[in-house]
Amino acid sequence: MPTVVILLCVLGVVFLLLIIANIHIVPQARAYVIERLGAYNTTWKTGIHVKIPFVERVAKKVNLMEQVADFPPQPVITKDNVRMQIDTVVFYQITDCKLYAYGHTNPMAAIENLTATTLRNIIGELELDSTLTSRDIINTKMRSILDEATDPWGIKVTRVELKNIIPPKEIQDAMEKQMKAERERRESILKAEGERNSLILVAEGQKQSAILEAEAAKEAQILKAEAAKQAEILKAEGEAEAILKIQQATAEGIRMINEATPGDGVIAIKSLEALQKIADGQATKIIIPSEIQSLAGLVTSASELAKGDKK
Repeated sequence: MPTVVILLCVLGVVFLLLIIANIHIVPQARAYVIERLGAYNTTWKTGIHVKIPFVERVAKKVNLMEQVADFPPQPVITKDNVRMQIDTVVFYQITDCKLYAYGHTNPMAAIENLTATTLRNIIGELELDSTLTSRDIINTKMRSILDEATDPWGIKVTRVELKNIIPPKEIQDAMEKQMKAERERRESILKAEGERNSLILVAEGQKQSAILEAEAAKEAQILKAEAAKQAEILKAEGEAEAILKIQQATAEGIRMINEATPGDGVIAIKSLEALQKIADGQATKIIIPSEIQSLAGLVTSASELAKGDKK
């Protein structure tokens, strides 16, 4: 009886270990291809799974993330018979685990060989200059061809890049000389254009300066003429105002004389004063009115009588 119990315990422990050994946890972005009795059965996705012992087996573990394959440089010949080395990089992703597991014995080796032959075919149709300047076109053509060829293998080619294009040494030297000559030519052109632009700017500056000077002189003349005109106006206004004041004063004097009702003697004296002012002038002939002559006679008589009395 104890022997049977021990045997059952051993069998239980073995069975438990066997179950534990057949429990599989599939991580994120991974997939397991499962075969049952040698034939494809299913594909396990992310999660926990239990495999039937001795009946099922994990045929292939597949990485579902996007991957990159960096292949060594491949020798190619251009249309103009230039031999060079081109290094390519292929980005791919496994989309069908069953096709990837059973579509090809070595998918990566197949992709490498297919990349090399496709690259030789494309470069063989291009000349050296076109090869160096048409990377995008070459990448697009290679991606399309590789993607179509790898569909039966469950692989999606997402991108192809020409990592390096290595021409022969003599071609590199010739390209460097050409680039140096081109840079020198561009430098000469830029220098000449800079000098020409400098001369143009100087001429434009001189032109603008002359225009501004002419405009300033014209403006000064206008202001000077305006000032002279204003001075003449003010002078004329002052003279007119002076004449007006003289006339007003004369009129005021006449008015006051009229209001005072002067006698003949006052009028005679004023006439003599006016005659005296006239006599001070440069006139050679003086015409004296008869009234003033009579008045002068009277003044003379009065003067003589005054002298007689004094004697």
